[in-house]
Amino acid sequence: MFLLFFLLSFLSNAQMITGIWRGKVSGDGGILKSSYKLELKLVQKGDSLTGTSYYYASPNNYYRFKVKGYFDTENNTVIWQDEEMIEYSSNNKLFTPNDDAMVTEADFNCPGGGKMMLDGKSKKKEENKTFNLHLDKVEGTNFKDEWDWLIENYTAGANDPVIIDSICNIASAPVAESNNEAVILPPKTEENKGVVKEMPALKKHEPVKKEPKKEIATVISPAKKDTTPVLTIEEKFQKRQKTIATEIPLAGDSIELRFYDNAEIDGDSISLFLNDELIFQHIKLTGDAYSIKLAVSDLTDNNELTMVAENLGAIPPNTSYMLAIVNNKRYEAVLTSTENSSAVIRFKKSVP
Repeated sequence: MFLLFFLLSFLSNAQMITGIWRGKVSGDGGILKSSYKLELKLVQKGDSLTGTSYYYASPNNYYRFKVKGYFDTENNTVIWQDEEMIEYSSNNKLFTPNDDAMVTEADFNCPGGGKMMLDGKSKKKEENKTFNLHLDKVEGTNFKDEWDWLIENYTAGANDPVIIDSICNIASAPVAESNNEAVILPPKTEENKGVVKEMPALKKHEPVKKEPKKEIATVISPAKKDTTPVLTIEEKFQKRQKTIATEIPLAGDSIELRFYDNAEIDGDSISLFLNDELIFQHIKLTGDAYSIKLAVSDLTDNNELTMVAENLGAIPPNTSYMLAIVNNKRYEAVLTSTENSSAVIRFKKSVP
């Protein structure tokens, strides 16, 4: 019961900002007489945010901006601003490009039932006028672009800062008026085994001629540079503290181990070390069992199987439900691995 309470409490407070958000920005007069639609794509890198925003009347009438911001985890506040217009396709003037870029501060909240929302205030950079904002996190997009691939693969390795910076550089190039041809992404195939899908080639555009950019005082805090070294799985195994999770007696000819994701399926992947040797890696935990078999005759009298987290998924920590079948007996354990610790299962042969 305590474990269930802990998991529910954790899941309710550890949701991702990365994703697609859609809703409205509402005003009471002036240019924004009522409201207009907004689709926002945010990607988190450390405590900073990048991405793109689409202000639109329809999928064929929109302005697109480059977005920068940050996420304050202490009070769940998300702050971002439209830096510059990088694309437009419009037969109906929504607002003046660039001069009407927005600065937004919103609260990130999860009321339950898997629903996530951003509620706050937006303000035009050039005017002291505030508008109401409400966005819901959604699955699909009205505007296919280079960010979709990264968001889809975020928990499978695309959260690497180098990849995020590369996509940001691609998306930052201003383009001419769109001909409304969507970027076609490859169809979804069998779920990957921890390998990021190949990024689709993107259409090249000619740069649009821009007016000299006005000097605007930034409201975005400087992003912290990620200097954390990238460790190999062997280095992670050696560096992290080993925590004994359970001890299982060995008997019979073989032992079967089945691994599942213990909570919400969020991209957890693990490696397994047997007696200090890597035997399996890139095991992606899902609702279906990942099964391995070990011959008891190949094991010593005392053995240690260590589960090392390759990543922490979208919802840390990395937790696995393990079912062991030994001589027709079943043993269960919940294994937890973090950036500082790895879970260990001891197997000990019975004394004749």
